[in-house]
Amino acid sequence: MKKKRTAIFLSLCLVSLFIFAEEEEPFNGLYLNLGNLYKLSHAKSRSISPENFSGKKGKGGKSVDGLAQEAARDLGQGWKVSPYIHIESGKTTTLAEIEGPGAIQQIWMTPSGNWRFSILRFYWDGEEEPSVEVPVGDFFACGWGKYAQVSSLAVCVNPGSGLNCYWVMPFRKSCRITMENLNDKNLTLYYQINYTLTEIPKDAAYFHAQFRRANPLPYKSVYTIVDGIRGWGHYVGTYMCWGSNNTGWWGEGEIKFFIDGDTDFPTICGTGTEDYFCGSYCFTSGGEYSEFTTPYAGMPQVIKPDGMWQSQQRFGLYRWHIMDPVRFEKELKVTIQALGWRSGGRYLPLQDDLSSVAIWYQQEPHAPFPKLPGRDMLEII
Repeated sequence: MKKKRTAIFLSLCLVSLFIFAEEEEPFNGLYLNLGNLYKLSHAKSRSISPENFSGKKGKGGKSVDGLAQEAARDLGQGWKVSPYIHIESGKTTTLAEIEGPGAIQQIWMTPSGNWRFSILRFYWDGEEEPSVEVPVGDFFACGWGKYAQVSSLAVCVNPGSGLNCYWVMPFRKSCRITMENLNDKNLTLYYQINYTLTEIPKDAAYFHAQFRRANPLPYKSVYTIVDGIRGWGHYVGTYMCWGSNNTGWWGEGEIKFFIDGDTDFPTICGTGTEDYFCGSYCFTSGGEYSEFTTPYAGMPQVIKPDGMWQSQQRFGLYRWHIMDPVRFEKELKVTIQALGWRSGGRYLPLQDDLSSVAIWYQQEPHAPFPKLPGRDMLEII
């Protein structure tokens, strides 16, 4: 027994030596967690907001003509003169332009108006086509345009409309982030984009997010969450708005991941919608839907009929593949079935209102996205 314990102790020592030997390279401060927060780095912390549009060192809080200058008239420069911006109807505004190498580490914002009509776009390393093109509410897992508390590792939504994102988004040359206002009214936007300037590892991929919607889903059709991904990468997240157009249960459908040449049949096939989103048995507790929000999966939003104009049941769901990314080397397609029940114990193909955000990392260049739906197709009605 003593010899066995000694062998185990020596093995642990060797593992420890191996770990420390592997960590002798300088820490770039890019991927932080509770296990390495103590480590020093020469990465440079920067932040872009209406109080510092460039994010440059020592340039924050210098505005004298910001939109809140009247409120600060008795206090002057440095006293919250420019905390927000306006984006005119039909216009696109650049929120951030950054020269790399570096990485976005956290985004906070609180936009006014219709969240489906505010379109976020991210461009990496001077590309002309965006790698992210998503309505702002859907990007932050609040796609129905109404507040819901979200407490996950990647996205948090806090009272009253604090939208937060923690996906790490590295870039090597540059980053450009824009917001387009499709609404008839001007919108007010408070925002802060926190990032680091640091060296980016060779194996770091680029962040991508794509929005899609079908309303209604054609009968006996399968909903496509994403298709046409080309390149080497891994899929890390799904957010869905599910609007039920039938009575009864709506979540029998299976999710499928078609990886690297799969045609008729996928490599990964789920067993049900609530199973994929890490719930079970219709998400019910005590005879009614039970909202939940956890680090990796949740259904934080259930919008119930009110007996008047709010006639449909609507659900917001997320599933982050942080611990189980879906790897692909050439291509990826992700679909989900919409199934309920009909008479005789038979499945009912549903014609529901479905929209989604697919989130993945991959090497550039990426394949062009489908054209974003027009305003009427984006609208929640």
